[in-house]
Amino acid sequence: MNHYETLFILKPTLTEQEINSNVEKIKNSLSSEGANILAIDDIGLRRLAYPVKKSERGIYYVLYYISEGNIISEFERKLRFNEDVLKFLTIKYRTKREIEKFKLFVSKIDGVVESRESEEKPKHEEESVKVEDRAEQEEKVTQA
Repeated sequence: MNHYETLFILKPTLTEQEINSNVEKIKNSLSSEGANILAIDDIGLRRLAYPVKKSERGIYYVLYYISEGNIISEFERKLRFNEDVLKFLTIKYRTKREIEKFKLFVSKIDGVVESRESEEKPKHEEESVKVEDRAEQEEKVTQA
């Protein structure tokens, strides 16, 4: 099994629902071929270096996965036929050093997702604590 990274750029005119549908379609086509998707990084809307298919911007995504080498050509063929994909690039990690970098990238993406989820939970808890504290303070003021 080899380690791969595929960057693909979607059209900027797509709605949120169309973007999610395209990403799911791409992930499913890769998974159906037997690949193990480790992480997906949503880089977001960025300016392109040069216009591609009359678009100056694109929505960037990076897929990190492990698979056999023979499925890459079929996966790239499917990306070519997808009209919403402006460009794509697949990189194979070969050396031990590159594979360590690959694992670092995947862990950073997983860490970002986990930290976003953990950041959201304490904010709600802190807000509820602040409300309770204010209510207690108001009671103390009215009692005094």
